Amino acid sequence: MKLNHIPVVIIGGGPGGLVCAKVLAESGRRVLVVERKVTIGPKVCAGGITWHGLISRVPGKWIEQSFHRQRIVTRWQKGTVTEKQPIIATVNRLHLGRYMLDQARNAGAEVLNGWQLRRIDGRTLEIENKKDRTRQTLTCEYLVGADGSTSLVRRSLGLSSRRMGVGINYQIKGCHSEMEWHLNSRFFKNGYGWIFPHRETVSIGAYVDRQVMDARTLKEQLLRWAQSQGFDLSRERGRAEYINYDYRGWQFGQTFLVGDAAGLASGLTGEGIYPAIVSGEEVAQKILDPQYESTVMPQLIRNHHIHSRMVRLTSNPVLNTLTGEMMARALLSGIINFKRLEMAP
Repeated sequence: MKLNHIPVVIIGGGPGGLVCAKVLAESGRRVLVVERKVTIGPKVCAGGITWHGLISRVPGKWIEQSFHRQRIVTRWQKGTVTEKQPIIATVNRLHLGRYMLDQARNAGAEVLNGWQLRRIDGRTLEIENKKDRTRQTLTCEYLVGADGSTSLVRRSLGLSSRRMGVGINYQIKGCHSEMEWHLNSRFFKNGYGWIFPHRETVSIGAYVDRQVMDARTLKEQLLRWAQSQGFDLSRERGRAEYINYDYRGWQFGQTFLVGDAAGLASGLTGEGIYPAIVSGEEVAQKILDPQYESTVMPQLIRNHHIHSRMVRLTSNPVLNTLTGEMMARALLSGIINFKRLEMAP
């Protein structure tokens, strides 16, 4: 493929980048997605999507399991939240990625996987094939950074990423009957551990603010906690990833940031799929119509700010236990709807 001038270049083939490409291509725009991974889809993720966010938008065949009940466990209490609609479902990120890739390509988007962005100079980009190390130079009118928490597009704008969470996930073979959230401050401070059943596997992991606990300590605590729950992860392979929630904006002239690259993930829960897809759709609309005024992004950003304030509030060692217990009690008693923990408005 000969590369020269492409009207819209999207760096990153995750959900946000692919949905942005799909919307643009459906409207007749030529768009190129550059993804560094050879296989699009896999990511360190529990694979949970919420009813109010995405369950209703994902074809049923890609849903592995859905849950009307959520089990909540803290140091001093435990119980179950039940709703009529499924609260959360689990998806396989590889399958979801392939589905969204097919959608983007069928709409007419061009996708280069196995290519790494190496340099940005204004509207000129240099990309490298990771297999044979050949390089190509291209220019664009619009640049979209959908390249995750360590986004090169974000850094090219002079934006740092100080507020980061860290998540560690183990995907093990087996079955589990309930979806569980463990707000146990003894292990995870102001973070949480999870047990998310999939079709033939179980996702076991933990998330916490990086300023409260580093990745190495989180892994140690996760292994201890998992052992207490009957899961020996000592011989399993875990994967870790940073989650950027340091939001500084999403439009910078004709350069845009999507999802984790924009810092739109939840600092409280680490939820990132919904913010990525919504911001990808809204960026596409803004490119198609520069006068477009998004009503969705202000709502998403408002929820993001609420989650970030809760992270700061619970960073205190005393408050993280107290707040976790109060939140669990409010959820279990129905004072707070589980939806309040979602990024969806």
